[in-house]
Amino acid sequence: MRTLQWYDVTWTKEDGTPADEIGVNDRVIVEGKFRAIEDWPANVPELDMAFLSTAGPSSVFVKIESYIDDVPMIQSTQLEFKREYRFKLIMAGRIPGNYHLHPTVMVQGGGPIIGPGKWVNITGSAADFKLPATTLSGEEIPNLETWGVSTVVTWHLLWIAIAAFWLLWWLRRPLLMPRFIANKKGGNEDILITPLDQKVAFGMLVGTIVIVVAGNQWANSKYPRTTPLQGAVMRLPNKAPVEELVSAIVREADYDVPGRTMRFNVELTNNAERPVQVGEFSTASIRFLDADIEAASSGIHASFPDELINYGLTTSDNSPLMPGETRTVSVKASDAAWETERLADLVKDPVNRFAGLLMFYDDGGERHITEINGAVVPVFVLDSAERVATAD
Repeated sequence: MRTLQWYDVTWTKEDGTPADEIGVNDRVIVEGKFRAIEDWPANVPELDMAFLSTAGPSSVFVKIESYIDDVPMIQSTQLEFKREYRFKLIMAGRIPGNYHLHPTVMVQGGGPIIGPGKWVNITGSAADFKLPATTLSGEEIPNLETWGVSTVVTWHLLWIAIAAFWLLWWLRRPLLMPRFIANKKGGNEDILITPLDQKVAFGMLVGTIVIVVAGNQWANSKYPRTTPLQGAVMRLPNKAPVEELVSAIVREADYDVPGRTMRFNVELTNNAERPVQVGEFSTASIRFLDADIEAASSGIHASFPDELINYGLTTSDNSPLMPGETRTVSVKASDAAWETERLADLVKDPVNRFAGLLMFYDDGGERHITEINGAVVPVFVLDSAERVATAD
């Protein structure tokens, strides 16, 4: 909740339609935006080294391309607070099945920070999967899935055979106790390692060195141009911090446990040129919308998961906030998602704080996003008729 906030995330096919179902080898494009919350948890390493990836059950998808702000994310990068980042992931279906696909940012020392997920059904046969590639030298590889596998298997079998021979050579005679007794009595060391054993050991040593040297020469002749894995850090273009035209300061917040409702009093100041209204509160990939603000609901892409959308957002006074006006309002985000998505576990945290993005819409439909955060107090007792009604 206080790390990355993901929004405007879509899952589409190459033709732009929702990627509810794709075939093996077909592409699904996951793209959207995220921000790093400035109220970053002290126990989570900051974004000095981050890598854009996906989360899902093993490699059922193959990553074809990935970008942040149009920069290829082959390697890690550094992210900053108060910045809006656009990301794009192009994935290909590999193994048939119904899988959850999440965009993810891996943070060095902190692990994965997972974004919203959508079920994508892959149809077809895994045997039909192909991943062609063209090397920098112009060589055409028909399928990276199987390319070079025979060479890998051959080398493994060779070393397994050598290891098995060496083990069997010593296992063919009594071990452990007879050798221990011979050592204990003394004077019988010569029968433990015979001259033939020494010759075989010398032959194994020479043979291993010859195989390694010959294998190295063979690899260099077959693949004369090789590039090591790159460890550089990608640098993103410098951009100004996001401008928040509507100021929002959380004055008080609590979480109504029985009512499954986050409530906060927030002081709003409209520095934009047009009147605005609260339309959405987004946190931890859950979108709380005000059903009365048409611009908020009309902006939801058809591919966004229904289970991450709810209309339980209400504001005590959501009349248009005029330019230059300051007003303190009470905002409530109510839904069972606080429990089903385990967001209510914040009451068990040693640091009871929340964060998210408050989204405003002006009379022209333009959206203004403001980051909010603050301390939150859990409330376990139904002490008002309003809370009773909310819980019901």
